Amino acid sequence: MTNENQQTASPGDAPVLSFEGKRYDINSLPDDIKQVVIGLQVADGQIKMHQDTVKLLTISRQTLARQLNERLRTIDPLPES
Repeated sequence: MTNENQQTASPGDAPVLSFEGKRYDINSLPDDIKQVVIGLQVADGQIKMHQDTVKLLTISRQTLARQLNERLRTIDPLPES
């Protein structure tokens, strides 16, 4: 995401939203804005999950390609046309 969107809280401190270089007290924001913040957090989580899935699939594909290469070493390919 190009915009900085971070929610931080220390024990005893009010949660703070950092967005586009500015900080906001989350507890003082209107409920509709809080819902947007939650939506962004959910979207960020889903993006991370899918990025991890793509990484896993890429590794799996590479492993399968290596296995195929290894197995095909003992098989004669068709002649070039």
